[in-house]
Amino acid sequence: MGAAMRRIHVGNALSAFGLGFTVPYLYVYVAQVRDLGAVTAGLVLAVFAVAALVVLPFAGRAIVRRGPLPVLLAALVTAAFGALSLGLASSATTVLLSAAALGAGQAVMQPALATMIVDCSTAETRSRAFAMQFFLANLGLGIGGLIGGHLVDASRAGSFTLLFAIEAAMFLLLVVIMSTVRMPHAPKIEGSAPQSEGSWKQLLGNRAMVQLCVVGFVLFFACYGQFESGLSAYGVEAAGISTSALGTALAANTAMIVVAQFAVLKFVERRKRSRVIAAVGLIWAVAWLAAGYAGLGHGSRTMATAAFISTYALFGLGEAMLSPTVAPLVADLAPTGLAGQYNSAFALVKQLALAIGPAVGGPMGASLHAPYIVTFLLFSLGITFLAVRLGRQLTPVQNQPALAKSRVVAQGGAPAEPLPANV
Repeated sequence: MGAAMRRIHVGNALSAFGLGFTVPYLYVYVAQVRDLGAVTAGLVLAVFAVAALVVLPFAGRAIVRRGPLPVLLAALVTAAFGALSLGLASSATTVLLSAAALGAGQAVMQPALATMIVDCSTAETRSRAFAMQFFLANLGLGIGGLIGGHLVDASRAGSFTLLFAIEAAMFLLLVVIMSTVRMPHAPKIEGSAPQSEGSWKQLLGNRAMVQLCVVGFVLFFACYGQFESGLSAYGVEAAGISTSALGTALAANTAMIVVAQFAVLKFVERRKRSRVIAAVGLIWAVAWLAAGYAGLGHGSRTMATAAFISTYALFGLGEAMLSPTVAPLVADLAPTGLAGQYNSAFALVKQLALAIGPAVGGPMGASLHAPYIVTFLLFSLGITFLAVRLGRQLTPVQNQPALAKSRVVAQGGAPAEPLPANV
């Protein structure tokens, strides 16, 4: 990694740390500490999703026109303002407005950082760069949540104000760090301006990208969208899982990612991306079967708890396989100069899935136990089916970048003429 990539990874880890520092405690803070009630607390969580959906379509075009670094710096300042004002807010209006600023800033950080990774990596190093990003993000989330949990006290509003102030300071520190990043200058391409203007139309005309977005929606809907809503409700109501066991299951998910991320990387790099995604669908199908046994198998409490923890661990294994696969594929499908647009579009799909997933899975997991398991088992098998179809839309190099190690490959996947070494 060059100096720029190292700073990008530091920025990714610290932004995840700030997210894990406060988000798990938002509901308690709004509903109990500020005494604004459960309805307002629910609206705050919804505002995060809505703010992301509003700003992401504009973020892609801004990244294409201005570059990812200025957009990232603006997002960090916005998030810092939102975090600090949220810690000082006392009315429902100010809490919701502050949450909107924080949510919008955090949403824009994702495609901006992803585009910076694309710009600072090559086709050969991109999978490892995104694997490192995912590893550090999960590490940051886990450490942030752990430290934040020891700092907050529901009986003292000041402890939450301190928490949000630290998060705001973290974002401002990131502004300083990321301001020192020197991004590589891409060569000027004739006719790139009209291409940027019609980028959304061009994206929707890219069948491989559209199919990848469909796969991504199902991935995030059937896994990430269930972690803290439907699956946890199902574990408590159907399987009788205690809150401590639920915490252990979440820790098992993070631990699996941390342990398995680089162990599976070499395996993933040698395989076709479509087959890796298809394999993840099968792994998650097994995870849902384990969850079904935990809640519907009528076994002992110990066996049910072990099966439920295994569910989260298997999800973590699938996530570790996806991180060096999906994000680099988005970058490889993007025409030259439009990586920011494609990253933002995929982030928008992710946010849609994360907004709809809990709304559908939460009530089902709490009351419709057997239909819940069957539904998401079928969604996981659907991932495998969609991934196989996606593979037919990809060129051999897009599907398996290892084929291009001995030659220069254009970003769209077509072979390019070798360039002079100085270029």
